[in-house]
Order: sequence, then structure tokens, then C-alpha cells
Amino acid sequence: FEKVRASTVKQWNDELSKIKISLEDKEKATIFYTALYHSYLAPNIFSDVNGKYRGRDNKIHAISNDQKQYTVFSLWDTYRATHPLFTLMQQKRTNEFIKTFLRQFEEGKDLPVWELAGNETECMIGYHSVSVIADAYLKGINQFDTTKALSAMITTAKLNEYAKIPYAKNGFIDSDQEPESVSKTLEYAYDDWCIAQMAQILNKKEDYQYFMMRSQNWKNLFDWEKGFMRPKKNGGWDKPFDPREVNNNFTEGNSWQYSFFVPQDIEGLIQAHGGKDKFEVKLDALFN
Repeated sequence: FEKVRASTVKQWNDELSKIKISLEDKEKATIFYTALYHSYLAPNIFSDVNGKYRGRDNKIHAISNDQKQYTVFSLWDTYRATHPLFTLMQQKRTNEFIKTFLRQFEEGKDLPVWELAGNETECMIGYHSVSVIADAYLKGINQFDTTKALSAMITTAKLNEYAKIPYAKNGFIDSDQEPESVSKTLEYAYDDWCIAQMAQILNKKEDYQYFMMRSQNWKNLFDWEKGFMRPKKNGGWDKPFDPREVNNNFTEGNSWQYSFFVPQDIEGLIQAHGGKDKFEVKLDALFN
């Protein structure tokens, strides 16, 4: 028991010591390293010691012993900060995460949204595995089949599910077509931009241009007069509109929060508000 315990302590210390901080306040240091520890609790290894695991198709698959199949990808929760942290602190595992995505794509015909124990829960919105893949690849983490990855990203973006087809056709999702229409439109636009960055590096010019064009779809739900992202109904603005209201057009938020969700075109969002000075006022209003 003591041997196993000592080995485990060493493994955790090796992981946590990848970041070294100098703090005289031991309580703050404990808070920091506890938070770092929590960030490493998932994803988890899902394949057995012999390389076997149950796939999304409910069949038993096997990989070589030098590979790992992972599980617990709550990607809507983790693509913004946790996975970018992993590209710095867990580069080898990030490669394995992406290889896991691609195996899940082969088994389930789309990239994971919120995968749990070999099952796709279809929980939350977007398909932010494309964000994880593009972020890693652009940072030089590329020990996976990049051609297959881009193909999987594009296929997932064009599937007939969650209003992806009307989104591609009209440039936005109407509130009559799909719940959480504003949030999904904005997050799809971000995912489009991620796909475009991958396509550009792989010299797929048509794909790059197509998905860059789609990444500007945020403008189709931006009310240029009011300065907010708004739901549309039957092609026009859904009324009445209160940016503070939490309703079925947004995912765990409201227009005040989602109106700033254009990470792929921050400069464009600033200009949409009339420039840096007016945008600063809008940011202050959010936090006030």
C-alpha cells in the first residue's frame, strides 16, 4: 500500500510541479495547486490495460498498448480554457485526446459534443472538439492524422442536426427552428472559424474561404441599432426584446453575456459598436 501511495504522490507532484509559483502565503499556494489538480481530473483513460475499450458503436475495439482511449469530454465546459491549458501542460495527452476524437468519429460518424463512457450524450451546444483540434494543431501538437481530422471537422459541421442546415443556408438559426438559436448561431460561427484556420494551414483554399465566410454569421443576429445579439423569428427580430432576460434563445445566459461572444472577430465586434471608446463603455456597462 505504501509503495503504491508513494508512487501516486510522485506522479501527482510531477504533474503539479510543471507550474512553479513563489508565494509566501501558503493558503493561496494551496488554493492554486488544488485548482490545478482539479483541472486534471478529466478526461480519464477509458481503455483497459490490454488496449480494449467499448466504442460509440457499442462494439469492443482495441488499440496498441502505447495508445490510450480517453473519456469524459464535456467540451462546452472545457474548450475555452481547460483544453488551451492542456496544450501547454499536457501536450502528449492532447494528442491522445484528438486521436480519441477521431476514433469516436469513425464509430459514431460525427465528432464528440459531450462524450461520456463511450456514449455521446448530445448535451450542451456547438461541436467544440473542432476548437480543441485546431488549437492544438496551430500550436504544433500534430501527432495525429491531420487530413482525417479536417475531414471529420467539415463532416460534423454539415450534418443534418441541431439546425446546422438552415444555419448554413440562411446564415443564422431562427428561433422557430431550434431552441437556443442565438447561442448556437454564435458558437457555430466560432467553430466555423476554427475549421477555416485548419483548412488554411492544410492549403484547402476553398474550405478556408467557405468557413471564413460562415464565421461572420454573428453579424446576422447583431442588432446594429441596439448593440445586442438578438433572436430572429420568421426572418425578423423577435419581439419584445430585453437583453437581461434569460430565455430559450440563449444557453445558460442572456443577450448581455452572449453579445460579446465573437472570439474569432474581436476587432469586428469592436467596430460594430462604433470603435474602441464606445466598446469600452459597453464593456463597463456589462460589469456595472
